Amino acid sequence: MSLKDTLTELRLTVGSWITLAHPAIAEIMAKAGFEWLAVDLEHSVITIREAEELIRVINLCGVAPLVRLTSNHQDQIKRVMDAGAHGIIVPMVNSKEDAEKAVSAVYYPPKGQRGVGLARAQGYGSDFEGYRAWLNDEAVVIVQVEHIESVDNLKAILSVEGVDGFIVGPYDLSASMGRPGQFDHPDMTVVMKEIHAVSKSLNKSGGLHIIEPDKIRLRQCIEEGYNFLAYSLDIRMLDNACREGLKTHEH
Repeated sequence: MSLKDTLTELRLTVGSWITLAHPAIAEIMAKAGFEWLAVDLEHSVITIREAEELIRVINLCGVAPLVRLTSNHQDQIKRVMDAGAHGIIVPMVNSKEDAEKAVSAVYYPPKGQRGVGLARAQGYGSDFEGYRAWLNDEAVVIVQVEHIESVDNLKAILSVEGVDGFIVGPYDLSASMGRPGQFDHPDMTVVMKEIHAVSKSLNKSGGLHIIEPDKIRLRQCIEEGYNFLAYSLDIRMLDNACREGLKTHEH
């Protein structure tokens, strides 16, 4: 089942985040069993050239490659989609117009306004028609809910045709509320419940990025009804494993 179908049917899917550019990291994580992996351009030094390499490795491992953009910009969206990304994760989508802009940049006319070019996604020019058909049926657009303004406009954002789901950015969202990093604060709890209620009312897939590799928290999120979940990221899993191992030497 494709990621698009999984999201449409509100089935559980767990992926993770990549911020280090080495292809082996993408390969290890893809073969570990994640159903999708997001190449993070916003908070890393990964270049567009390195992103294509990661997309290729993830794709060849049979996992859906997504790209978290630096911003909601049509030029970058066009380039990562041409590189073969199966979809995008768009930061700071705070309005219906922001969502429409992102969707338009993914799809060719008449569905969108993406410029047509030939690259890896189009079989280097050998399969443009096949890619165009795939794009219309399978491309994924995930919006990030990471500002209180986004929560206020969430129903309109998730109602935009072409938006397949959302993911909460807990650090930025809490910061926009004046509660940076205070995920257990009552204000944050109220907002998270509101987000969940809106997504359920619209039958939209959604979830959040669980930053620390916390299996208990992942299970909690699944039990709470979230179905699109990012489990940690490469640097936090590496750091966590190192520190846990060294605890055997502590007295």
